Amino acid sequence: MNQHLSPSWQKILVDEFQKSYFQHLTTFVQNQRNQFPDKIFPSEKQTFQALNLCDIENVKVVILGQDPYPTKGHANGLSFSVQADVLPLPKSLQNIFKELKCNYPEKEILNGDLTNWAKQGVLLLNTILTVQEGIPNSHSKQGWEILTDEIIRKIAQTQDHLVFLLFGKNAHSKESLIDEKRHAVIKTSHPSPLGVFKSGKDFVSFQGSNVFKLTNDYLRSNHKAEIVW
Repeated sequence: MNQHLSPSWQKILVDEFQKSYFQHLTTFVQNQRNQFPDKIFPSEKQTFQALNLCDIENVKVVILGQDPYPTKGHANGLSFSVQADVLPLPKSLQNIFKELKCNYPEKEILNGDLTNWAKQGVLLLNTILTVQEGIPNSHSKQGWEILTDEIIRKIAQTQDHLVFLLFGKNAHSKESLIDEKRHAVIKTSHPSPLGVFKSGKDFVSFQGSNVFKLTNDYLRSNHKAEIVW
C-alpha cells in the first residue's frame, strides 16, 4: 500500500511500516479492495494524496478531517475536498466556502477540489484514509489512526510556526500531539450542518471563526507566505 507514497514521506515513516499494526492495516485494506471492487475510496493511488502533494518541510497549515467521503466519485485523498466535477458540494464543504467568502469576499470559488491548497502547504489530512462506499467510519480502528497520529506528531516535532486547524470533536482530540508554544492551534466546531453554529468552553463556532484570515495573519507574522485560499 505504501508504494504509492512519495519517497520523502517513505523515509519519515519507514519505522511505522515495519510495525505489526501497519501490516494488519495493509492486509485489511487490500482485502477490502478485493472484496468490494470499486467501493473502497479513495483509489489506491490517491490514498496518500494529502502527503504526496505536501512534503513535510513544506507544511504550513494542517486541516484534520475524519475519513473520506463515502459517496462514489467524491473522495480524492484530501480532507473535506472532492473531485472537481462533484455537484452539489457536500454540506461541510459548502460551509467551509461560506466562511472563506466571509474572510475574503473577493474570492472566486470554482469547484470543491482543494488540490491548490495542498500544493501551497496545507496538509489536508484525514485521520482515517480509506472508507467503504456508503458506510462512514467503516475503516476506523484498523490502524489508520495510529499512523496519522504519528504523522501529526512528527510534523509538530520537526517543523515550526505551523497552524493546526482543528474542526470538531474528533480533531480536537489530537491537540495533545501538538506543542502549542511552538505552533498555533485554532479549535472550532465542525463545519457540518449539525455543528457549524456550535461553540464550547474551549472552541468557537466554525461560522464566524475567521479561521482563514487568522491563519494568514499568523503565517505573515512568522515570515511565511500566506495561503491563497
